[in-house]
Amino acid sequence: MKAASLGYARATSLDEVFALWREAGEDARLIAGGQSLVASLNLRLADVPALIDINHVEALSGVTDCGDVVRIGALTRHRDLLDSPLLAEHAPLLPQAARQIAHPAIRTRGSVGGSLAYADPAAELPACMVALDATLVLLGDDGAERRVGAEDFFLGLFETALRPFEMIVAVEVPKCPSGGRQRLIELSRRSGDYALVGVAACAADAALARTRIVFFGVGEKAVLAAGACRAASEGADEAALHGALMEDIDPMSDMNGTAAFKRHLAGVLLRRVLADLRSDEWRGTAH
Repeated sequence: MKAASLGYARATSLDEVFALWREAGEDARLIAGGQSLVASLNLRLADVPALIDINHVEALSGVTDCGDVVRIGALTRHRDLLDSPLLAEHAPLLPQAARQIAHPAIRTRGSVGGSLAYADPAAELPACMVALDATLVLLGDDGAERRVGAEDFFLGLFETALRPFEMIVAVEVPKCPSGGRQRLIELSRRSGDYALVGVAACAADAALARTRIVFFGVGEKAVLAAGACRAASEGADEAALHGALMEDIDPMSDMNGTAAFKRHLAGVLLRRVLADLRSDEWRGTAH
């Protein structure tokens, strides 16, 4: 199938984005990489009156050192996460995640802001941002900037805290502390497929202080396993960790497997990711 007829406009500045958006109406969509949006349009799963192309808005691109945080522009491509020395040093979870996203062609076009706005519960980047305790920087058509923590930004299945005529302009990621560890692991049927279950985890040190463990593919959004985080930080044994995790997640059966199967995979990944974070061979680089 092909998309229905719709309008198209290209913006070169943020002011122009909002002017065009207001003219086209609230239901118009912003397009950058379009890796999910174009597919849904072609399948007639989305009814969109117009697309506003933001690829030429230079203010939305780039990875920048901003002191205690690294700021990642919404137009930054998945490929750029792999190539950034700043992220390799200060947020190695993101290069790890980028390597797992689909295939090279998708990584070349797909954007960070697009992935976060789409909020697919099986996607890597939303889970990473929750694990990293990142802050999304949002801009409205009135020029007002709003900052929302990643944990509060993702509300449900493809649902976010974005308001009408509001867009993601950047995400700010706290720098990994000295001695900190970050790891992402996922299980998929084939390389490039969406994960059956995945986990993104961060810890302040090998003793798992201030651990944040976030699962994807097990619910309607990225799930912060709060009980498992507490158990890991307190040095709980494997049985206690597994019990806490089972209280944290409530997966649903779907075409990829039963709820029991996903619970089992989540338990396996929890053991693996914590072993990696504790490892004496940790080097702090993207795996």
